[in-house]
Amino acid sequence: MEKFELDKALAEEIRARVLGEGFMKIVQSVRRNGKTFRISMRPVLIGGEKRFQAEMNDEGQVRVKNFDANGAAEGLEEIIAQKGARDLHLMTASGDLHVRVTRKGHVLVSRSAQMDRVAKVQPHDRAKNLPLAAFDSAALLSVTGISDGDGRVRASMRGKYDQVNEFLKVVEDVVGGNGERETGNGKEFTVVDCGCGKAYLTLALYFYLTQVMKFPAVRVIGVDRREDVISAAQKMAQQLDVSDQVEFVATELSSFDIKNALPDVQKPRVDMVISLHACDTATDEAMAKGVEWGSRYIVSAPYCQHELQKAIGPQSDASFAGVLRHGILRERMCDILTDAFRAMILRILGFKTQVVEFVSPDATARNILLRAEYGAKPGQAGPVSDYLNLRDFWHVTPWLESRLASRLEPLLRRYN
Repeated sequence: MEKFELDKALAEEIRARVLGEGFMKIVQSVRRNGKTFRISMRPVLIGGEKRFQAEMNDEGQVRVKNFDANGAAEGLEEIIAQKGARDLHLMTASGDLHVRVTRKGHVLVSRSAQMDRVAKVQPHDRAKNLPLAAFDSAALLSVTGISDGDGRVRASMRGKYDQVNEFLKVVEDVVGGNGERETGNGKEFTVVDCGCGKAYLTLALYFYLTQVMKFPAVRVIGVDRREDVISAAQKMAQQLDVSDQVEFVATELSSFDIKNALPDVQKPRVDMVISLHACDTATDEAMAKGVEWGSRYIVSAPYCQHELQKAIGPQSDASFAGVLRHGILRERMCDILTDAFRAMILRILGFKTQVVEFVSPDATARNILLRAEYGAKPGQAGPVSDYLNLRDFWHVTPWLESRLASRLEPLLRRYN
């Protein structure tokens, strides 16, 4: 037997424990040249099917891979065959096995007393009613940096964790929870995340649609103008083994062409457009893209909004002089007006639209969300009249109206 090698009986015991009933988790840390490489594997349920998920952590670089039983057996052989000083901890329902290989090659083995544990394929000790707890999100949270090495949500990421959870709740409510109905024609359910940033929501939405809402085929495309964040997002998709289904494009949203992103689709469509805290008119551009692509769903949480502040000044209306002379009050009023105009424009174009508070103000002050589903008759008198009355009172032309002028003008002309 070579130095650092496990004897045949011990190796066979590890195989039997991992590939048999009651397997919970195996973790091995290998020390090389002062550095540590850590690999773990555990059973998970994906789409109702038992799989094995391996997570490799090499100097902080995390990669996740899902296997069937045969792939898990092959991966286990690589774990057993590792050389050098290392620690292996194997947990099963009947007990634990710990193996330590010292720097001199000595193999030290200890076994726990007999146990009678329940091997849970999915953890049940998570908070209820949280979308990210409705599936095995450990790898997702680890790779995106939302959780630490022990699987706990980082204090600095708690706000982002809450935002993603609440956004996913809205998506499920809007879509109606029937993935098979949505994709019953065999086509992919395509989502574009406009201004995806660091892709926390982009990746979470893919897993939620496929693993919880049971959409049979999903493609998510994240778009952001910053090449560095797109590069990081692409790397995370590769680490999570979903780069074929979750893609990222570095470009200005106004320049993004869905035909280039879906070259293999003859008539590309986008079923849902989302944007979480895209700044100023980037939110309008996301909504405009959704309209032009014929999207059924538009879900958007705006962030900074400056466009109307350029047009509405302290002297805009004497009736509001007491409000408009204070910068912070004028800013907040313009925020409200901007979102009101957006909601009205979507209603005019045939979207059933709601403006809601999607997350606690403790998580973010920017907690307004517009949720829209296409399905109403465009150009109805009520929405058009409401819009024209508010627009003409303030003597402004919202940016979204200018952006969608070719579609809005025929509908507004009837009532001018």
